[in-house]
Amino acid sequence: MRILDKYILKEFIGPFLFGVCAFTSVFVGTGTLYRIANLINQYGASMWAAFRILVLALPSIIVITFPMSVLLGSLMAFGRMSAASEIIVMRSGGQNFPRLAMPIFITALCISLGTTAFNEFVVPKANNAYNRIINEEVKAGAQPTTQDHIILKNVKGSDISSLMYARQYDGQEKRLKDLTVQEFDNDVLTRVEKADYAEWDGDKWIMHKGIIYDLSGGDEQQVTRTMTFNHQTLPISQKPNKMAESQKKPDELTIRELKEQIRVLDNNSVDTNKMKVELFNRFSMPLASLVCALVGAPLGLQKQRGSSSIGFGISVIVIFIYYSIMTISNALGNGGRIPPYVAAFLPDVITGIAGIWLIYKKSR
Repeated sequence: MRILDKYILKEFIGPFLFGVCAFTSVFVGTGTLYRIANLINQYGASMWAAFRILVLALPSIIVITFPMSVLLGSLMAFGRMSAASEIIVMRSGGQNFPRLAMPIFITALCISLGTTAFNEFVVPKANNAYNRIINEEVKAGAQPTTQDHIILKNVKGSDISSLMYARQYDGQEKRLKDLTVQEFDNDVLTRVEKADYAEWDGDKWIMHKGIIYDLSGGDEQQVTRTMTFNHQTLPISQKPNKMAESQKKPDELTIRELKEQIRVLDNNSVDTNKMKVELFNRFSMPLASLVCALVGAPLGLQKQRGSSSIGFGISVIVIFIYYSIMTISNALGNGGRIPPYVAAFLPDVITGIAGIWLIYKKSR
């Protein structure tokens, strides 16, 4: 790495880290602390539980602040160097703008890749622990009496041995309704069982009024034979009092778990648009750091001294526009008005095109 690259990168890192801390503080102060205060007032949450909730809320917030911080860092870095006429000196030495901005673009790409991994391995676990503390400790295990779209699985080693979907769980009657059970052998689907309902007999779940499709011939599309039954033991050992808490929200699932959940729900004709948007957002949100760098760097270049504040004001507008587009496109994707992948990546595409155009204009 050249000395000039290190210098530009140093100018970027400071504002970027400041942005992460500042934007995270804003989100915590305006949202998380308010929710924690409500938990303390309504449920008498202890200070230890409140502290853990606060810490566990941070990973999902930090992921959102990374693109904003990259935009701020790249803007302030080039804004300061532009105001001090350093960019003019660098360009007079034969350096074009894309080459000057390359250290920040590469760093933003690394941040995007790191955010993808962080979003996969840290955020779901933190969200799961966050909700578990609220539901099991703060709310003392209070759960809704009914819950829709229950998915349970048995795992042997790293392979799924059975997968169950129930359209609804009734906690008062301890009954699962409209079941589909898929059984696997070495990741190959060998058997499908469907039943009207299953009831807990105090020791196990018993399915009633069902049919079995035998696919053991090796072809998942070819049914070898069918059998009907009045009573059949459900190959799931989950107890009723653990049923609701075993269900994870989309933001608690890894990418692999999201794909499995979407496949099961699709097979049972359940609307999965919201989960598909969430899946594609796992990639589009980290990519936002790179596209924000493409916009922030050229916005920082100003022809007049001391005018970097203009670019900073524009960056606030860019952040507002980006998240407005994201909110609208995600809502349209959740409602099935546009494809989920379009809903997730539309803000990045629009912002990226704007950034490339700005870089082209500043390079002339």
